[in-house]
Order: sequence, then C-alpha cells, then structure tokens
Amino acid sequence: MLAVVKTPHIKIKIEGRISKKLINVLKEEYGSDVQLVPQEEDEKIDVFETDWYKSTKEKLTPGKNLRIYRQNKGMTQHALGELLGGIPRQHISNMEKGTRSISKKVALKLSKLFNTSVEKFIV
Repeated sequence: MLAVVKTPHIKIKIEGRISKKLINVLKEEYGSDVQLVPQEEDEKIDVFETDWYKSTKEKLTPGKNLRIYRQNKGMTQHALGELLGGIPRQHISNMEKGTRSISKKVALKLSKLFNTSVEKFIV
C-alpha cells in the first residue's frame, strides 16, 4: 500500500530585523525549504488625494468636527461650554447636531482650544 502525504505551504511573515538564531530555528524545523524574501518598500501615497479621504471629508460637518475634537479631549458638552465662556450645554449640543451654526468668534476659540485650523468649525 502506498501513502502520499503532502504538507501544506507554510508562510511566516516577520517584519524588521530577523536574528540568525531565529533563522536557524526555522531551518532546523522546516529544513532547506526556508526562503528569506526581502520585502519591498510600500509605495507612499498622499492620503489627501485618495477617494477615501475625499468621501470622508464630504461627510464631515463643522458640528461633527466639534464633536470629534471634544470627545478626543475627553470633554463633556458642559465642560466645553464653560471653557468657551459659559455657553450652555444645549447650545453645544445644537452646534454638534448642526441645528445651530458655529459663529466665527466661537470657531476661533475652538481652533485655539483644540490647536487646529478654524476652517474645521466653519461651513
């Protein structure tokens, strides 16, 4: 009786500097079939030119930007209102929803507070 056993192709991906000790362990385990293939550098692209960025940017409104920046800082709407000079929480909520526009004065304060451009908060 004849039995044929095929071993599956094994691919191990290790990035960075690979020690000789690791290479020797792999060769000991898998024999002379071990091949080292240098990885080519990925082509760098400008993210601002991608379709993903353009479609994402179209969906972002000043209110959504406000909510993203506020949440990234771990702030509540109430706390942000206090930092902006006593703006009520409901006004902050309405600005985030887009039912209340963000004034130029408030947009300037937000840009300084979040260290970003004022255009993020103006239509």
